[in-house]
Amino acid sequence: MLNLVLFGAPGSGKGTQSERLINEYGLHHISTGEVLRDHIRRGTELGKTAEKYISEGQLIPDGLMIDILDDVLEKEAKGKKGVVFDGFPRTVPQAEALKGLLGKRGTELHCVIGLEVPEDELVDRMLKRGKETGRADDNPETIRKRLEVYHKQTSPLRDYYTSEGKYLPINGQGLVEEIFDSIAEGIEKATGEKRASAR
Repeated sequence: MLNLVLFGAPGSGKGTQSERLINEYGLHHISTGEVLRDHIRRGTELGKTAEKYISEGQLIPDGLMIDILDDVLEKEAKGKKGVVFDGFPRTVPQAEALKGLLGKRGTELHCVIGLEVPEDELVDRMLKRGKETGRADDNPETIRKRLEVYHKQTSPLRDYYTSEGKYLPINGQGLVEEIFDSIAEGIEKATGEKRASAR
């Protein structure tokens, strides 16, 4: 198995690059954002709880996210070549919990891909995305809150995964294909796993 985390601030390009990782390596994509938006759309109890946090630019409580991921891993990720986590973990306690979730399935996290983009570029991207997609949370006030939360609670993850020897910093600016080439090269160096087109 090849288990990856795609890591980066809101607007850093995680969605775009995760699609390429899925196609290239045959991975199951777990986007916590998509899972939560699906619950919100369906009006589940989880969705109603999650919406309160998201609308204020806050993170979902750890226990809630772990239960969701455990369920997704059990029902949807079986039989896949691996998993790419998009938008999780966001805190060090979540990282520890993820280690436990994978460990009980006899596997581990192999690489954490960190898309690094300057903050002014992130804001520009999200404002543009909001105009194009109509996403209600892509507005200046919520963007500012999301980036504040990210820097306060999520940035320590970089140090955590660097100390574990799993963090792969990637320049998230430039052409999409060039960024992906850098990711694929990093994965091969870290894990020995070649991209499908190079096998």
